[in-house]
Amino acid sequence: MVEPEFWNREIETAPAEKIREVQLEGLRRTVAAALRTRFYHRRLKEIGFTSPEDIRSLDDLKRIPFTTKSDLREAYPDGLLAVERDDVVRLHTSSGTTGTPTVIYHTRSDLEHWTELTARCITATGAGRRDVFQNMMTYGLFTGGLGLHYGAELVGMLVIPVGGGNTRRQLKLMRDFRTTVVHATPSYMLHIYSRLEAENLTPQDLSLRKAFLGAEAYSESTRRKIEGLMGIDCYNSYGLSEMNGPGVAFECIFKDDMHVWEDAYIVEVIDPASGDLLGEDEEGELVMTTLQREATPLLRYRTGDLTRIRSGVCACGRSHRRIARIKGRSDDMLIINGVNVYPSQVESVLMRIPEVGTNYQIVVTKEGALDRLTVKTEIYSKMFTGDAAALEALRGRIRELLKAEILVGAVVELHEPGGLPVYEGKARRVFDERVGEQG
Repeated sequence: MVEPEFWNREIETAPAEKIREVQLEGLRRTVAAALRTRFYHRRLKEIGFTSPEDIRSLDDLKRIPFTTKSDLREAYPDGLLAVERDDVVRLHTSSGTTGTPTVIYHTRSDLEHWTELTARCITATGAGRRDVFQNMMTYGLFTGGLGLHYGAELVGMLVIPVGGGNTRRQLKLMRDFRTTVVHATPSYMLHIYSRLEAENLTPQDLSLRKAFLGAEAYSESTRRKIEGLMGIDCYNSYGLSEMNGPGVAFECIFKDDMHVWEDAYIVEVIDPASGDLLGEDEEGELVMTTLQREATPLLRYRTGDLTRIRSGVCACGRSHRRIARIKGRSDDMLIINGVNVYPSQVESVLMRIPEVGTNYQIVVTKEGALDRLTVKTEIYSKMFTGDAAALEALRGRIRELLKAEILVGAVVELHEPGGLPVYEGKARRVFDERVGEQG
């Protein structure tokens, strides 16, 4: 068995009591910083918090109202800035495709803390300075690329900052420089596999041994499919730009949920409808508070991501609490003829079926008063042999497995490889065409 490795063993294996002490100190620093922002100065004053000394225990966090993405948009561009602008060295924003973007500022210290966290994540997977790291995530205002880039350099890896897209070039770089670790979306890893044959390559022609997967919610079935097809280990990564980006939580070599760095964040899980706090192992919406960030402190930020929290020391020796694989977003849930359906449930079924390829779509339309669910999936070319009965049998099997999982009947369409659009960044899987029908 491979021995666990640590970037900062002392803090990563600290006892729970020590972590709580560090969190209390961090929370007071965060409140002090928050009081210097226009947004939080007003909000905290309303509940009687005028000084960091008003935080006497971690329980006092529960008195602070939640912060939402809408709050961040209303505070744009600098209502949440806690330092002088001259002290800011970088900012990241969301894409802003649906309106005003969110913006997160970073001081030099903020970036150093972030880089330390990503170095911990990389080391936890057993990757290190002997590895060649090809970063396939988009660089720029999106945090995915730059986040792990600096952590990989700190660890001592040879970094290839290729960014997203251009699969032919990605494969050439992987082969020429013997890439051993990649960072990509799970959908793009599936796409890379689908392109190997066209480039006269097999997984055995590559030196790849690990992939860090993130930026999309995906199922365990998808992870296993990628691992089986490529012959590599895949590690689940969690991050969001409001909490820095990649490096918030990561799996270790045991892949037993993702370690959250609790000296940098306080995590809570709430009922997304009522806002009530949930207990250990109860699934709900993840809420996070920053403990190390100077420029843009965030208190009880509602991430919208659905997960559960687990305590207890991992087999690797790390003591920080863990979060389960992200099931999806609370606002991603589809209500189809009164039944709650998460896209991850559909993906989980598809990726368990050997004949199913690497691309799919979920389309919801309206027919009269009823919703209609259509699942389009590519299947491997060997299935298109002219045997209509075999295709119909496969379609029926997929339909039955979906009905057993989501309790909704679906129309299943089978497509040849390359028959569905490919997204080289975050994949777009769900197309809800009911246009305002869902309340």
